[in-house]
Amino acid sequence: MGLNKVMSENKYAHMATETAYFAGGCFWCMEPVFDAIKGVVDTTVGYIGGSEETANYKDVSSGRTNHFEAVQVTYVPDIVSYKTLLGAFWQSIDPTDAEGQFADKGRHYQTAIFLKKDSDRAIVEASIKELLSKKSYEKPIATKLLPESSFYKAEEAHQNYYQKNSVHYNAYKIGSGRAGYLNKTWGKDEK
Repeated sequence: MGLNKVMSENKYAHMATETAYFAGGCFWCMEPVFDAIKGVVDTTVGYIGGSEETANYKDVSSGRTNHFEAVQVTYVPDIVSYKTLLGAFWQSIDPTDAEGQFADKGRHYQTAIFLKKDSDRAIVEASIKELLSKKSYEKPIATKLLPESSFYKAEEAHQNYYQKNSVHYNAYKIGSGRAGYLNKTWGKDEK
């Protein structure tokens, strides 16, 4: 759990929560995006969408399991909407990169939104239209819309990596090209 979520968990303990799953390239870079949103109770990085019934970093990064690196977002829908989470997701990735994200290439680094129910598809498609009304891209949106499947929590070393290893995380985010892209595209560098 993000260190900044410890206090919020108690605050929202009596409220109903839902989960959403987003693959946005390196999962280290996705956790801080959602941890910063009021109403998000917890984020967990892991693996989803693969062909194997188990997943670990070594197998996923080798491409053997076909899983995506992803973040599980637990949120209070009475505080934050799924639409708001989608907006944060779009502003944290390059949605046109079909090969992965920034310096990281391969299926496990591709972007995807995992749909819990059929009605989520309409919300996601509306968010894509809204995104395209704000930004024009030279290439089409490559982010996949896939059904939610089993999620496997990543090893503890990967959880809250941006907090536990902030110097390495920030160097990675800059070196991979993500920070520069976000700054150029949205005028911000989220940490």
